Amino acid sequence: MTATFQYLSQEWRDEAEKRLTIELPPERMNFVTSSMSNIYQNCPPDGSEKYLFFKFENGKFAQLLVGTGTPPKAEFAIAGDYQTFAKITRGELGAQKALMTLKLKLKGNMVKALKLASLADRLNKVLATIPTEY
Repeated sequence: MTATFQYLSQEWRDEAEKRLTIELPPERMNFVTSSMSNIYQNCPPDGSEKYLFFKFENGKFAQLLVGTGTPPKAEFAIAGDYQTFAKITRGELGAQKALMTLKLKLKGNMVKALKLASLADRLNKVLATIPTEY
């Protein structure tokens, strides 16, 4: 039986880092240097706020953090409802569409964010392969 990971748990984070490192080498990430904090609002079971922080240096994963409270400073901060992010991670909703329909709110350079949207979709495709309990 395959292990199932609780979304945004430390174990899920570890599995995400392992898969992203293997499946998205620097050339698939266009050697990007950037950082992004996803801020999840209304997280079950208590409506708390969590974050998922990604940092890339020359296309390599430098950091992947999950936590509560204030996220690390990032080039982009994307805030939205837990269920919206869950749909994106499951591959049911594109990140770009979520931004354009205001399901997600972006702080940072929108033009650069849209350029990086295809990389975010690549990242989410890998995350969608993790057996996850939401």
